[in-house]
Amino acid sequence: MGDIALVQNGPARKAPQGQNGRSQVLEGTLMNGAQSAAYPGTNMSSILTNNSAMVALQTLRNTNANLAQTQEQISTGKKVGSAKDNAAVWAVSKQMEVDVSAFKVINDSLGTAEATVSTGMAGAKRVTDLLNQMKDLAAGAMTDGTDFGEVQDLIAKKATEITSAINGSQLNGINLLKTDIGNGSATSTGTFTALASLDRANGGATTTANTITVDSVDFEAGIDVAGLTPITDQTTAATALGQIEALLDIAIEGTADLGAAAANISSQREFVSSLTDSLKTGIGSLVDTNMEEASARMQALQTQQQLGVQSLSIATQSQQSILSLFR
Repeated sequence: MGDIALVQNGPARKAPQGQNGRSQVLEGTLMNGAQSAAYPGTNMSSILTNNSAMVALQTLRNTNANLAQTQEQISTGKKVGSAKDNAAVWAVSKQMEVDVSAFKVINDSLGTAEATVSTGMAGAKRVTDLLNQMKDLAAGAMTDGTDFGEVQDLIAKKATEITSAINGSQLNGINLLKTDIGNGSATSTGTFTALASLDRANGGATTTANTITVDSVDFEAGIDVAGLTPITDQTTAATALGQIEALLDIAIEGTADLGAAAANISSQREFVSSLTDSLKTGIGSLVDTNMEEASARMQALQTQQQLGVQSLSIATQSQQSILSLFR
């Protein structure tokens, strides 16, 4: 057999074969180990610790975690799905969601209020039209040759229609043409109240309720058609005409008041609807996933995942080269 080559940080030299040669090989190996201990930065192969594999594995774990998070954001459509994702943003978005829910209820309430006032306004308009017809009848009775009995019968029928219109102009039990509108209140029987908004202090949990109130026009007491002077001649016709004109002024003013209240409620309802949309947009900007950004990030992470698997495979296979040292 030939001689053994021995390397000790210098040119290779021949070592004699035999017991003495094996001692010199062992001595050289120990010296190399001592030099490795003296210089910690020197690379060392180990079958117990694979630093490259540990780094590759940790990198792959992080990539997989980020990829899973991105896939969840895409599937749910939310980048902040729970308080764990971003506690501050989640808390703000939840508070805004509470406000959106409240504004939906307010919007429905305002819709009912608008319909209630519109019903009263329709009744008031009907009363105004009937009083106009009564006025025409009374004015016509001031002409010679008028059948006063027929005119009085027609006026009495119109008066009955007015009473029916006043009593029937109600929605959900609320009648804004009567003295007691039917709101069930023991103190404000002539006032209709609707919730208009909830104002929240900056950063606070306490809200302040704002309401819209509509007073009854009280045609029940103000328009007393039963007290009109019966028309029997031109003189009584003139008296009845003056009385009807006074009632007509009350009816016109009441109709105008209800119209203004209906317009106010309608405007507030539009504002609440617009505010609800703005809150929804704000919530979306806080928690919704940007799909374009998420798609690009997922593709990048998938590439990183593939590279990480290859890197881990290379780092794991590097230990097999240790076997060559013992061949």
